[in-house]
Amino acid sequence: MGTRPVRADDELVTAAKSGDAAAWRELYRDHAGRLLLWLEARSSPGGEAPDDIAAATWLVAAERIADFHGSGSDFGGWLFGIARKHRANAGRRTATRAKGFDTLAADAEQSVAGPETGILADEWVRQALAGLPPRERDVIACTEVLDLDVGSTAAALGMTAVAVRVARHRGLKRLRAHLSSE
Repeated sequence: MGTRPVRADDELVTAAKSGDAAAWRELYRDHAGRLLLWLEARSSPGGEAPDDIAAATWLVAAERIADFHGSGSDFGGWLFGIARKHRANAGRRTATRAKGFDTLAADAEQSVAGPETGILADEWVRQALAGLPPRERDVIACTEVLDLDVGSTAAALGMTAVAVRVARHRGLKRLRAHLSSE
């Protein structure tokens, strides 16, 4: 099992800005899975596939990396912010607004037991999140599922850090209440 040398994100971002393909591969490896998971959890307005939005996000990131200023830890939030904006633009381009997360919310109306009963854990998490208001759902998905910090979550969702903390607190409180009522 080979280990790759650990490089700080700051070095990766600097290398990516200079066109280093290996740096881009490493940034992609570090962020692509979380980005796609996040996009899959947020149905796209207009029906654009999460894979397509992720690909467009990486393309925009590659085109605009020279304009990115911040620490390496800010890169994830910046990337998620691009995805959020692209997703919103996709919705505006279509005449019909998709239901967003409502499809999952309708499925979640059925009583769902915890992941220990055989339902796949990721599906259980999606259904649990579907019962939250959109703002809280997005914050919980970023902070608890994708493990983004408050600053990156704020950048990704276009919110302040205080708003992220408040939404996280409220969302976790609702999830605890929901779990204790089952």
